[in-house]
Amino acid sequence: MGRATSATLLGTALMLTALPPAAHAGARPTTPLVQPGDKSSGGPGQSEECDADPSSCHGSNRLYQYIYSLGIHPFTSPHDVREQLTGNFWLFPVRGACPTRIRPKDECELLGGNPVLVEAIGYDHLQIATLPGHALGDGLHIRFTFTRGLGFQYLIVTAWQNKPTACTEKTACNMASRVGAWALWRVLAETLAVSAYLA
Repeated sequence: MGRATSATLLGTALMLTALPPAAHAGARPTTPLVQPGDKSSGGPGQSEECDADPSSCHGSNRLYQYIYSLGIHPFTSPHDVREQLTGNFWLFPVRGACPTRIRPKDECELLGGNPVLVEAIGYDHLQIATLPGHALGDGLHIRFTFTRGLGFQYLIVTAWQNKPTACTEKTACNMASRVGAWALWRVLAETLAVSAYLA
């Protein structure tokens, strides 16, 4: 099965389901950093605060946090890897009708006609949000953060939502989402593990 076919299948699984809590092999789950009832739950007007302090916007609506190793890249900074992804967005496994180079506030459609907004691009991270018309509903935020330790590069994918969706409230949908989301971002991590050598 080719890479394009795998990405399409995984993208379809993600689009048909919402993204569940991290309790899946290969990912390290974390607990919400904000107590339930805190107003920092990550609404559309909070992107600046989230950009400055990502932990403040997850609230009790955090869905998951997955951590993937990109391998040993001692001479490549997290900024280099982020810049390579946002400057060559065709590396994204469900790119769809998005431009090759993305910028903050860009709106585009991922695979399957799912609209997203590029909420923020920082030194070491990219953050997108789903818009009305997306298969998962609007108000889902996904942040891709790159970090390095002892020469190893890592991709940390954190997702949270403005409010629970019909899917996140159903056990079967959550189980399917768990597999789809983890596997999809693993495809991205494996792609970046190779492309990071060129960053």
